[in-house]
Amino acid sequence: MSEADRLIIFDTTLRDGEQSPGASMTREEKVRIARALQRLRVDVIEAGFPAASQGDFESVRAVAETITEARVCGLARANEQDIDRAGAAVAPAPAGRIHTFIATSPVHMEKKLQLQPDEVIERAVTAVDRARNLCDDVEFSPEDAGRSDPEFLCRIIERAIAAGATTINIPDTVGYNLPTQFAGLIRDLRERVPNSDRAVWSVHCHNDLGVAVANSLAAVREGARQIECTINGLGERAGNAALEEIVMAVRTRQDDLPCDTRIETREIVPTSKLVANITGFQVQPNKAIVGINAFAHESGIHQDGVLKHRETYEIMRAEDVGWGTNRMVLGKHSGRNAFRSRCDELGIRFETAAQLNEAFQRFKDLADKKHEIFDEDLQAVATEAVAAMEEDQSVTLVAFRCCSETGETPVADVTLEIDGEERHNQAAGDGPVDAAFKAIDGLLDVRAELLLYSVNNITSGTDAQGEVTVRLEWGGRVVNGQGSDTDIVIASANAYLNALNRLRTTGGRTHPQTDGV
Repeated sequence: MSEADRLIIFDTTLRDGEQSPGASMTREEKVRIARALQRLRVDVIEAGFPAASQGDFESVRAVAETITEARVCGLARANEQDIDRAGAAVAPAPAGRIHTFIATSPVHMEKKLQLQPDEVIERAVTAVDRARNLCDDVEFSPEDAGRSDPEFLCRIIERAIAAGATTINIPDTVGYNLPTQFAGLIRDLRERVPNSDRAVWSVHCHNDLGVAVANSLAAVREGARQIECTINGLGERAGNAALEEIVMAVRTRQDDLPCDTRIETREIVPTSKLVANITGFQVQPNKAIVGINAFAHESGIHQDGVLKHRETYEIMRAEDVGWGTNRMVLGKHSGRNAFRSRCDELGIRFETAAQLNEAFQRFKDLADKKHEIFDEDLQAVATEAVAAMEEDQSVTLVAFRCCSETGETPVADVTLEIDGEERHNQAAGDGPVDAAFKAIDGLLDVRAELLLYSVNNITSGTDAQGEVTVRLEWGGRVVNGQGSDTDIVIASANAYLNALNRLRTTGGRTHPQTDGV
């Protein structure tokens, strides 16, 4: 693949994806996702916004110290402090990038920045120049380019390239553009900026009108050779262009899109599941590529056609994006090697023997409760095992009992181990889950607000595991907690404790990330 034919995939799940309310990630979780993105073979990983908080700085630096096969990028506003912070965060990476931005639309310049256009240009040039002295790869974004004056965009982009920007990213920050309009903007800018051939052209599209992927592909036709996107389309407000949709559209429609990516597509589904489990944002069943129904056929006509010839109703192979053909492979008699082998096939990786041992023990415990263990069960088991090994589990569930009957108020008895000491409490509630949460609250000092309580069945059947996600807010910090079990009330208690453990330590979002492309 020549450079002209190569489409660079810039993944911003760890930065823009984290700006989804409640999707904040711990440093360890960011590193786990970054490793998955490396296996996926993304070209650039935007690991965060280092100046936003000390936690974000440490997360970006941890990713930079871990990743060896992708470029690690840090976002920075167009000021000295942000630029220096981003430079320090990505410094350990074998290949780093500083991505700096400043707003260019009239409404942003007047209302947010309160700067004149010429002042905005000077700030952009100064930022790019400073970044270029810290890093040999600098990306510049005119924020809200989709609502900016094209004449002004030409001026600021020309100056940014002259100052050393190697990538020019055109963001549709508020998702306002439509495909024909956005394609015209990219074509106009590339034709009118005199030094446009000295930079890679990139786009970053939001999905407020549901056209982020369409806008991105329209830009590709006009010469854009970097797409900024996220796993599962995660992102602020309605999200970003979905990486899996971009990659498979380009791969499937080579007749219309004159480029290709280096993505290892069989890692798409495992990475999607990992991000969903960590963030608590589950994928809708009919989501393209990674939804559970994406390759399902219920109509008799469709089933008949696929059985006769797959391509009658399928334009992609499920196996090519990471869906397994053999969905039930393990049971309680399966050994460690069979467990590890199937996890490898599913793209589930363990960094240490201790993580493998913890996951295997959880698998055996689950196998005692369920007759059939499905691939989705393994993903949940692995996610919880790795999280338990990496995170501070200072509070754990020792024993749980709940009584719920018609006409009576449910009561929960909970025994927790808190910092090595067992403590017991009993509480009543509107239902068994409410009673369990109140009993836990009575043993801990944290009084968090429950923002979200979500239950999903991991597989089908009455013995299926229930996967529970809770989102808590306390003192301006928002965290997610996950738990799974064949008993949905126990799964709920474990999810609640998982979130509370994060609130009791340094995890969780402690900063508002409201600025960005």
